[in-house]
Amino acid sequence: MADGPGSGAYRTLHLDTSRTRTQFADFPMPDDWPDYPRHDRILGYLTDYADHFGLRPAIRHGHVVTGVRRSPDGDWSVTASGPAGPVSVRTSAVVVASGHNSVPRSPDPVLAGLTSKQLHSHDYREPAQLAGQRVLVVGGGNSAMDIAADAAQVAERTILSLRRGVWVVPKYLFGRPSDTLNGALAKRLPWRLRQVVSQATLRLAAGDPRARGLPAPAHGFLQDHPTLSDLLLTRVGHGDIAVRGAIAGADGAVVEFADGRRDEVDLVVWCTGYRAEIPFLDPPAAGDRVPLYRHVFHLDEPGLFLVGLMQSTGAALPIVEAQARLVAAHLAGDHALPTPAEQRADRAARLRRAHQRWGDRRTAMRIDFDAYLALAADELRQGRRRRARGRGVAWTEVP
Repeated sequence: MADGPGSGAYRTLHLDTSRTRTQFADFPMPDDWPDYPRHDRILGYLTDYADHFGLRPAIRHGHVVTGVRRSPDGDWSVTASGPAGPVSVRTSAVVVASGHNSVPRSPDPVLAGLTSKQLHSHDYREPAQLAGQRVLVVGGGNSAMDIAADAAQVAERTILSLRRGVWVVPKYLFGRPSDTLNGALAKRLPWRLRQVVSQATLRLAAGDPRARGLPAPAHGFLQDHPTLSDLLLTRVGHGDIAVRGAIAGADGAVVEFADGRRDEVDLVVWCTGYRAEIPFLDPPAAGDRVPLYRHVFHLDEPGLFLVGLMQSTGAALPIVEAQARLVAAHLAGDHALPTPAEQRADRAARLRRAHQRWGDRRTAMRIDFDAYLALAADELRQGRRRRARGRGVAWTEVP
């Protein structure tokens, strides 16, 4: 299994969130695009965005950031390796927008005794890698469902191992992209009521997952990242995908599961996610341990901003756009933060509520898509009022 940066996109990858819920507000995707565009269209969309807003001159391709350190005078030193050698830049502010899906997380614990080939989903590119083999896909997220569906078409046999149950959401409900329905509910109902309505709707539309051999979801809907797939339930219903529970051990090419069943496999695809790491910070930081106000402003390091360090119940791009607006307004002197004590108190209160909803699973990074967009917009308004009234902490006042 490889361990390093780079794209984890595979040939059959499409958006798991619908076009209108994924696009930037100031640069909509074309109306004639499908509801769930393929990954290469999204790459083109981001490239067009950069061209439309004249961002290319500010982009240095082929560089890897190796260090971000605060200098004794309060500025920041950023070092990188590039095609022409090391590069160093001094600046008064740093925005870290590197995401958290580049360092694959190995299975924990590592499956000792396994002699079958192993592959992390980060290194999966196309169904040809699975053809003619007995494939075991491990995981319950979107990548696991996509890869299992791919394997069902080309592999000799496909097995899906789920350590815990997840909510499998069809991409369409009542003829509409499913996330647009939840978005409509978000404007009218708190998340607990949305959960009740959504769970009833899913049971009505897709039935009880246990009837298909899938384990019951371990958490309530909207209390975990949604798993969207139109193909999985069909493939399981056709017998093209065999469902198993947690892995108990391995002996050569034979994998044993918690219920005692044993299957011989040629290839194990680990869809076990990524480690939320920011290795270039000094000191290195785990993404889910960085103290942030509004998931953006570092509480201990003025001038350090994090964008995209979150796990959302919806798409990432609108969240990143809202966070970028906050950073831009703050650096332009148009937005003032609350006092440090108020920031810490607000974060502590929100962490308590997040823990009640998501438990210990990366609590600090979890956000509700619609609620956060409303929160970010409110923070922008409140920050501008604080600045106009001379209250709070403005960027020009940061030492």
